Amino acid sequence: MDYEAGYVYKLMDQGGPTDNREPYFKEAVDEMMRARVLCARANAKMPDDPTYVNDLEELFGRKLDDVRILTPFICDFGNRVKFGKGVFLNHSAILSASGGIEFEDGVMSAPGLRIASINHDMNERHTKYTYGKVLVKKNAWLGMNVTICPGVTIGEYAVVAAGAVVTKDVPAYAVVGGVPAKVIRMQDPSEQRE
Repeated sequence: MDYEAGYVYKLMDQGGPTDNREPYFKEAVDEMMRARVLCARANAKMPDDPTYVNDLEELFGRKLDDVRILTPFICDFGNRVKFGKGVFLNHSAILSASGGIEFEDGVMSAPGLRIASINHDMNERHTKYTYGKVLVKKNAWLGMNVTICPGVTIGEYAVVAAGAVVTKDVPAYAVVGGVPAKVIRMQDPSEQRE
């Protein structure tokens, strides 16, 4: 059976499943290799060599003059990540992005961020995958070594405490922490500054 270009991404956008034995999955494998090569190039450069940004711009297919990403950095699907303005990702972030990851304006993360937008099928874990887009809304702040699971939305101005594992949506202005993350308190929206 012939598959049109982008078919695998349509399946990902629908939550899957995809099957890595099917011919349509080659498009995903090709993107993973492209992304790995570009991340390896960026990470091989000295941190004070500004040309590493060129590799990341090629990875994401956009200028990053309004986004700052520190290396080392790993992303397996650059074509599945969207950035708003003023996003800052500190070093050692790992984005498993096949299901889609979007950072809205002003999002910032401490070192060691982990985001997964893919999961393995429980019964056919070696061949089938499911997906859930991760959305991090405006001015959210992600602490050190935060893990965000597939399908989660982090609300505007939310704060995720260091080491949290986020398995469910986080309300706007919430401060969450723990494993799994739970609401610790709510912030006063009137105290927030841009």
